[in-house]
Amino acid sequence: MDVQAPLLPDTGEPGFGVYIHWPFCAAKCPYCDFNSHVRHVAVDQEAFVEGFLKEMTAMRAISGARTVTSIFMGGGTPSLMKPQTVDAILSGIARHWHVPNGIEITMEANPSSVEAERFRGYRAAGVNRVSLGVQALNDRDLRFLGRLHNVEDALKAVRLARDIFPRMSFDLIYARPGQQEDEWVRELNQAISYAVDHLSLYQLTIEEGTPFYGLHRNGKIVLPSQEESARLYEITQDATSAAGMPAYEVSNHAVPGAESRHNLTYWRYGDYAGIGPGAHGRLTSGGRKYATATERNPEAWLAAVQAQGHGMIDNESLEREEQADEMLLMGLRLREGIDLVRWNALSGRQLDIEKEEFLIGHGFLERLGNSRIRCTPQGMLILDAVVADLAS
Repeated sequence: MDVQAPLLPDTGEPGFGVYIHWPFCAAKCPYCDFNSHVRHVAVDQEAFVEGFLKEMTAMRAISGARTVTSIFMGGGTPSLMKPQTVDAILSGIARHWHVPNGIEITMEANPSSVEAERFRGYRAAGVNRVSLGVQALNDRDLRFLGRLHNVEDALKAVRLARDIFPRMSFDLIYARPGQQEDEWVRELNQAISYAVDHLSLYQLTIEEGTPFYGLHRNGKIVLPSQEESARLYEITQDATSAAGMPAYEVSNHAVPGAESRHNLTYWRYGDYAGIGPGAHGRLTSGGRKYATATERNPEAWLAAVQAQGHGMIDNESLEREEQADEMLLMGLRLREGIDLVRWNALSGRQLDIEKEEFLIGHGFLERLGNSRIRCTPQGMLILDAVVADLAS
C-alpha cells in the first residue's frame, strides 16, 4: 500500500472495518477490564501472526468480498508488536479484502513502550494514525492509575507521534479521586496545546473484577459525586469546543475531519471483522447480521485457531429488533445522531411518537430535519435512559 496516500474523505456511510486485538500488556492497570494479559516470557509473535491470518480467512468466508474503510489495532498494547508483525498483519488483511490506499489505519500505543525506530517501522508498514494511552498529565495520578510511564515519557511519545504519523490521538481519564475543576482545566488545556487532532476523554469508571472495584467497595477509592462528575463533563465540552475540537461522540473530540473513521463505523452501526483473542465483530452475510466473539485466553485462542481455523466461540444471528436496539445505543452517542429511515427499515417499525415528544419536550432529544434524531447535550448526560426509553 502507498503509505503516503492522502486520507480518503469521510463519506458518512457506516463502512467496513477490521479490528485486530493484540491481547498482551507489560502490566495490568488496576482500572482495566479489557481483555489484556501479562506474560513473563517472550510472546511468540510469529505464531500469533499465523493465527491472525487463519482467522482472517474464516471471517472473510462470512463477510464475503468487502472494501475495507478502516483498520484498528487495539489491545492490550499493540505497540509491543514488532514492526514486522504489524506489516504481516496488514499485508494479510489486504490479501483477504480490498484495501484502498488512503484508508485510516490506527494503532494503540502506550508511552512506556514507545521507541522512535519502532514508530518509524509502524509508519513504513502503513499505520497512519496512532492513539496514545496517556491517561493523565501528572505523575501522581499516573501512579494511582498503575501506568508504567511518567509525564516525561508521555510527552516524548506525543512529540514522536506528532513527527512520524499524519494523525494522532491520545486518551485522558478524568473524574479521578480528589480531582479539582481547576486542575482538570489546566490538564485539558495542556493536552490541547500539543497540537493533537483528536482527544478521547473518559470519566473513570469502576468495573467489577478489577482491583479498583474492591478498593472502591471498601471505601478506599472515592470518586467525585454525580454532580461533580457532571460539572467536569461540562468543563470538558466547553474547553474542547473553544479550542476547535468539539465532541462528535460522548467521549471523543476532534478537529473537524479528524474524527476516528474506525470508531465511526461502530457508532454508525457498520460491519467489522473482529480478529484475535477476545475480539468481537458484526458481519452481514446472506441478508443476516451476525455477532461474532472469539476465545478470550490468548493461548486457548491460538490452539483453537490451529485446530479449526478460527477461535470463534459465538457466531449469533441477530434479530431485526436486536439490531435496531444496537443501532440506537451506538448511534445516539454521536453528535450527528441516527438516520431514522435506516432505523425504521431495520426495526420494521416507527419510533413511539409519544416517547419521542416527551424526550424532546424535556430537552433530551432533538430532530434534525425530518429524517434524523440526536441527543441534546443534556440528553448525553442520561444517554442510557434515553436509549432505554426509545427502545422499549
